[in-house]
Amino acid sequence: MKKSTFLSLLTSMLLLAACRLATAKPILVAGTAVPATPENTVPPPQIETEPAAVPEYPVTAIPLNGPVSQRNAEVSGMAWYGDWLILMPQYPDFANSGGDGFLYALRKADILAFLDGELEALLALEVPFTAPGLRQKVSGYEGFEAIAFRGDQVFMTIEARTVKGMRGYLAAGSIQPDLSTVTLDTAVLTEILPQNNIGNKSDEALFIAGDRVVTLYETNGTAVNPAPVAHRFDTALTAVDAIPFPNIEYRVTDVTELDGNGRFWAINYFFPGDRELTVNADPLTAQSGQGVTHQQYDYVERLIQFQYTDAGISFSGAPPIQLELIAQDARNWEGIVRLDERGFLLATDKFPTTILGFVPASQ
Repeated sequence: MKKSTFLSLLTSMLLLAACRLATAKPILVAGTAVPATPENTVPPPQIETEPAAVPEYPVTAIPLNGPVSQRNAEVSGMAWYGDWLILMPQYPDFANSGGDGFLYALRKADILAFLDGELEALLALEVPFTAPGLRQKVSGYEGFEAIAFRGDQVFMTIEARTVKGMRGYLAAGSIQPDLSTVTLDTAVLTEILPQNNIGNKSDEALFIAGDRVVTLYETNGTAVNPAPVAHRFDTALTAVDAIPFPNIEYRVTDVTELDGNGRFWAINYFFPGDRELTVNADPLTAQSGQGVTHQQYDYVERLIQFQYTDAGISFSGAPPIQLELIAQDARNWEGIVRLDERGFLLATDKFPTTILGFVPASQ
């Protein structure tokens, strides 16, 4: 081999060895550390995370038979009287059956039987209702909005549209234990002034707290009612005082009874046609998020828990119970009661039709 050829081959071998040495993995020696470089640093795995889904609760419709199943029944309040669920139409005489009309009653046992698959539909008992001369005594009468019982006493709120604006009234009466009649004492009606000038709004909900009857106004959003209050009355309908109620957007349309800790649930509903109640941002939504269907539609159907004390009413801190919405049909929920530990029973006014629904939500 020529000397020049040998030198050329040797040079190539040395260059190849140098390249291999430069690209070899470092040898780790105990007690030593390898400096971090772009070549020997492995980035941590990227884990994609999504915000936890906000649960929504489906509403199971309970089929009804009889007059209260009609759309024009306009159920605007519900309450338990013992083991009977009393449904109150906005206009108890809607069926044109003569007299002052009827309230309607469902056995709790029948409701549970339906939920257990033992009944296919429920027939409501007609409870004769008497309110002597009510339409003549309440100028601009626009029907009933809320109902609650204290023993055999019944308390109801009435809505009216007068030349001076909207008005609410609190009335009381009695129910016969055999449900043979509900009689309202129309000789005593206590006026409740509105908290803003929005039409078709008055004290829409009420509950009993010991020897006090507490009524709640329908619209309590920051822009339309900056300092809302709940009105308290004694059982003789004498006004006692007003206590603070928190700002909450949209409408409050009915409430449950108080539980043993002074907590209750309210229906919080928004229909996009209520333009005066539209807001750019809702604090409860910002805090709790939205379920899938609430992200899809503009309307709001949810239940909010409150805490009652003698000093006032506040949010309890429990997350809202969001109902699973249905396409193109905002359901105007205006009646609510608890159903033991199973969940809630809800009832609509006439939009989109009369619906008695069950919501299997923890309380």
